[in-house]
Amino acid sequence: MSEETIIEGEATEVPEEESTGDETTPEEPKAAATALKDALERVESLGKTLAGAMQDRANVVMVRVNDDALKHLNMLVEADITKSRSESAAFLITEGVKANQELFEKIGNITDQIAELRAQLRETVNLDVEE
Repeated sequence: MSEETIIEGEATEVPEEESTGDETTPEEPKAAATALKDALERVESLGKTLAGAMQDRANVVMVRVNDDALKHLNMLVEADITKSRSESAAFLITEGVKANQELFEKIGNITDQIAELRAQLRETVNLDVEE
């Protein structure tokens, strides 16, 4: 495109844009809109998940983490997804429990059985002591 000097009051002809091969196809804006919509839905879902994880945080747990875990906690803070490492840890723990719900149900069933067997054992020992 050549430079032209424009003098006030004179009409100038604007040259047509030369083709650079970078024109967007009609599909590209649709794809971008779809990608943006998907990203917004993920952010909204993350917001709901985060709000759930942040409710009723009355219990305090002190935990040590490795460098990789700390990096991920910090990423959540730096991205303004969470306000602190504590919130990041609470969020990730909540999500980890949700993601492994089936495993925790099995663990719960087995620990219930163990508690029942312990109660039976105590009862048996108490009966033997009394006799």
